[in-house]
Amino acid sequence: MTSVNRQSAWFWTLGLLLCCLQFTGCRNDESGSDSAALQKQQIEGPTMGTTYHITVCSPAAEQVDTGRLKQEVDQLLVEINQEMSTYIKDSELSLFNQAEPDQWLPVAPAVVKVVAAGLKLSEDSDGAFDMTVGPLVNLWHFGPDPGKKTLPADEKIEAARKKVGYHHIQVQESPAALKKLIPDVYVDLSAIAKGYGVDAVAELIESRGIENYLVEIGGEMRARGVNQRGEAWKVGIEKPVSETRVVQKIVPLSNLSMATSGNYRNFFEVDGVSYSHTIDPRTGRPATHGLASVTVVGETCMNCDAIATCLMVLGPAEGYNWVQERDIAAYFIVKTDAGFTERFSPAWQKQFGEEQ
Repeated sequence: MTSVNRQSAWFWTLGLLLCCLQFTGCRNDESGSDSAALQKQQIEGPTMGTTYHITVCSPAAEQVDTGRLKQEVDQLLVEINQEMSTYIKDSELSLFNQAEPDQWLPVAPAVVKVVAAGLKLSEDSDGAFDMTVGPLVNLWHFGPDPGKKTLPADEKIEAARKKVGYHHIQVQESPAALKKLIPDVYVDLSAIAKGYGVDAVAELIESRGIENYLVEIGGEMRARGVNQRGEAWKVGIEKPVSETRVVQKIVPLSNLSMATSGNYRNFFEVDGVSYSHTIDPRTGRPATHGLASVTVVGETCMNCDAIATCLMVLGPAEGYNWVQERDIAAYFIVKTDAGFTERFSPAWQKQFGEEQ
């Protein structure tokens, strides 16, 4: 397996399928209008088993040194991988997963930040989001070694559940460290680390004085300012169908982050019954609701990333109530016998002017 494929497996461990397409709207304007004063520059590269794309728009007199920026971005993403990947054997997270229980293991402050955010969401969702769910994901054949698609025995599910539980993890901010309380607990940051990576890259770009940008890593995005036309960045949300790739909705994004999670491409069937890759940590079994995809918009991509995964576990009814209570902007696409239906949280309606 190549290193890229190994990294890809890292972000498939929790089955997070990211399904956003980007439409930057940032292209040369041949009409000669004032909007042509902003010029587009782009860099891209591989990371975390997927790719990143960055578009910046700036006045012609303030062109960005994209070669230098790419070097800085690549180095930053290498550092994040070395901290948080479960497919780099000597990464900080891998060393923690191999460590004995009941001892504090020093890690980078970024690792504590991400794990602490995940634990907070776990508590707030009563365990619907859980970074230790990996043993169950693997048992249901959605991990890096998918194997034959068969239904696990009930006793194996219960055995795997004993290894799962966010309450078995503790964090310490100063000095930065993690501790596990049982030997078999295993932390996987697949559903939150990519969003953190987007935020980290965005902060790097802003530190260079760049005011208009769109950062995307594997479908997770953060945008600031405007595109070349002086408008909000245009970002497409994919229609949740497996046989083709078409846009369901285009969203104007500026000074916001966005993440999408979906259920419609990673599943298997046994005796005519579909089993989703979204494993509910509370039951140890695949979620059975009709939520096909959900998109979350907010300040940080890290939180949007994790919340989108959490909502795929909660489903269209429980998840809608959850975001409504917390004033979170979310867009649900639900599969029904008659096709797909859309539902917008009140915060989404307020942000984008959508109507039910």
